[in-house]
Amino acid sequence: MVKIDKVSSSISALGEGPLWDAKSQRLFWVDSLEGLLYCKDLKGGEQHWPLPAMLGSLAVISDTSVLLALQTGLHQFDLDSSQLSFLIDPEAAMPTTRLNDGKTDRAGNFVFGSMGVSERIKPLAALYRYTQAGEIQLLDDDVIVANGPCFSPAGDVLYFNDGRRRILAYDYSDKRALTHKRVLFEGADYNTGSDGATVDSEGNLWVALTGSAEIGCISREGKLLDRIRMPINLPSSVMFGGSNLDELYVTSISNSGNRTSTETNAGGLFRVTGLGVRGLAESRFGY
Repeated sequence: MVKIDKVSSSISALGEGPLWDAKSQRLFWVDSLEGLLYCKDLKGGEQHWPLPAMLGSLAVISDTSVLLALQTGLHQFDLDSSQLSFLIDPEAAMPTTRLNDGKTDRAGNFVFGSMGVSERIKPLAALYRYTQAGEIQLLDDDVIVANGPCFSPAGDVLYFNDGRRRILAYDYSDKRALTHKRVLFEGADYNTGSDGATVDSEGNLWVALTGSAEIGCISREGKLLDRIRMPINLPSSVMFGGSNLDELYVTSISNSGNRTSTETNAGGLFRVTGLGVRGLAESRFGY
């Protein structure tokens, strides 16, 4: 039986980017609007760190260091000292955009995108890859809001939401440009829209269907297999975690700066159990 529990007392304005680090057995997530990084361990211990700018996503580098996609560019952040070190900003000359969602590929490169700060119609944003060698590579420049990058179990397909209520798929290699861009799932066909996403061990996508207050399971062929109603209106992103990778963690929104939701527990962190599937361990950056 599917069960949904609220698992943190913290309430985010714009909860996003849940990331389970299998090596340290910790869950990270962010409040993008408020620039807060959160971390929770299996014993229930919780920490948070304030950042000086809006925070889109992260990747784990080591037990004490993470890569952050801030509005001011990519930074390395030391969890012990709170020291923030600037790395690179691919859109330094574009004050109308900020960095948003990202995920490591299976080889340990960070694939991330940007979004318009206030413009949500014109494609001002892009999708990038930050390599282990410190190089920025442009992958797609036709993006409105970058959300939900995730990879097939073999790492040869990239799934991505470009802000048009749809999920795209590309053939992916960490050594080459993207090829064979196609539409996998049209949210408008189901009166919904997709946000953050992850992939399970069977290759199905799990995605926050923000437009309909649900979590969806989508096959690799683009078929909507399941819809799970959430107790909040604006689920934002999902990630498998827990010691067996069989718990789906879900972030949510109370005030994104664009949309607000005032129901009880809006902006909370939730855990969905009883799904009968397992996720995949995410790669750390550089490994």
